Amino acid sequence: MSKPVVLLAEELSPATVDALGPDFEIRSCNGGDRTELLSAIADVDAILIRSATKVDAEALAAARRLKVVARAGVGLDNVDVPAATKAGVMVVNAPTSNIVTAAELAIGLLVSVARNIPAATASLKAGEWKRSKFTGVELSEKTVGVVGLGRIGVLVAQRLSAFGMNVVAYDPYVQPARAAQMGVKLLPMDELLAVADFITVHLPKTPETVGLIGDEALHKVKPEVRIVNAARGGIVDEAALLSALKEGRVAGAGLDVYVSEPCTDSPLFELDNVVVTPHLGASTAEAQEKAGIAVAKSVRLALAGELVPDAVNVQGGVIAEDVRPGLPLAEKLGRIFTALAGEAAVRLDVEVRGPLTQHDVKVLELSALKGVFAEIVEDSVSYVNAPLLAQERGVEVRMTTSSESSAAADLHRNVVTVRGVLADGEEVSVAGTLAGPKHQQKIVAVGDFSMDLPMTEHLAFLRYEDRPGVVGTLGRILGEAGINIAGMQVARSAQGGEALIALTLDTAVPSEVLGEIAEEVGAAYARAVHLPAE
Repeated sequence: MSKPVVLLAEELSPATVDALGPDFEIRSCNGGDRTELLSAIADVDAILIRSATKVDAEALAAARRLKVVARAGVGLDNVDVPAATKAGVMVVNAPTSNIVTAAELAIGLLVSVARNIPAATASLKAGEWKRSKFTGVELSEKTVGVVGLGRIGVLVAQRLSAFGMNVVAYDPYVQPARAAQMGVKLLPMDELLAVADFITVHLPKTPETVGLIGDEALHKVKPEVRIVNAARGGIVDEAALLSALKEGRVAGAGLDVYVSEPCTDSPLFELDNVVVTPHLGASTAEAQEKAGIAVAKSVRLALAGELVPDAVNVQGGVIAEDVRPGLPLAEKLGRIFTALAGEAAVRLDVEVRGPLTQHDVKVLELSALKGVFAEIVEDSVSYVNAPLLAQERGVEVRMTTSSESSAAADLHRNVVTVRGVLADGEEVSVAGTLAGPKHQQKIVAVGDFSMDLPMTEHLAFLRYEDRPGVVGTLGRILGEAGINIAGMQVARSAQGGEALIALTLDTAVPSEVLGEIAEEVGAAYARAVHLPAE
């Protein structure tokens, strides 16, 4: 029998080829040359790429035998993952290959800003000896605020502790006990801004985190604070940072990422107290080699038909045809749960009721977890790594199944519920079903409130004390903001009791509009959810 063919579309380390081993036929091509790529990919079983090769629907259509796309790195911007999934092609990456490298760069930027190293280097090379001009500050006994305690944030916290720093952190999805085990004190964002001498950002870029360190936040910090962003461009508002630096409200900054890249011209570059690098977070020989070796191992597993820990789309395992339509439903329920909860759950239950439970529905738990963590963590979340993410955050996960109906299931054949208990004992839940031959996704309950709401891309939920005028206020504010209501349902526990409004909208609700609504109606909470379009 002929060996499976693996195509190296970009230059990879010899260690990558060694990790593949002798069981494959190895070919090479220039993945940046479109014509060459489309010809070379036609009869291969796997392709290994970095960032220069674009594997889109056209490339996938040309790849008649392709089973695996392996990205030797973290980002998947150059891979059409939905098209690959539809074509039955597994996509794998190396999500942990650069975490040490990224953490070390963040610390390098922090030290450089504290001690004015780049400016002093430039001055000395220009023939100047101006020691007093570049007086810096020590890290020892200072407070560093780590914004985001994911894998990279944890490594940064551990390393800065060794400098004798007092480490505090903001991450609403990490349990305080878990942070305490690392010697880190969790704080609300406003408190972190007020006490930190250094702030380093390690969050994923989401609609909620864009501009998190903006003008309002930068008016709450110490004037001696130094800010580092080696995560994603836009989390720190560059214009607001520039103003704060010029006005003396921030002492310095270190940046590796920018709103628009490549970025070669910014007013921030003109300031001596700003240290900048051209997105070098993953740029070390070690990280590149780790990435190549990791995806080579994944390719071996995938082509052998085995479990692949770093798969980012669903492949492998037997999923019953009746269960498969429930995967996107469960994932969206997980996303809605996270939006409603606003923090990490201590315990998470995924409940499936109805005839569907005659099949193995364990994958629905994984799908729900994937949705729960989709907007929380910086790394790509897969059906394989979602349970690990829950474990790392101290979240107890349970699944229950029953062929018997529940209150919601009395009206629906099958119901999936995602229910969580928060740190203060509050319970949050959302339930959904699939309706009709086209498997229309619907929300059938939020907490104790029953409803029948189509699942759409833009949703909003408002909980408040029942009284006249709330719907009018809501409509007025959304109308003034140019946001059209596609559908609305109102549910209440009793007249004058607690009520819930659930909305489907044509466009997303900006956070400031949601805040205005909550303030005017005195809402217990107002939450917006933005689900990925299918």
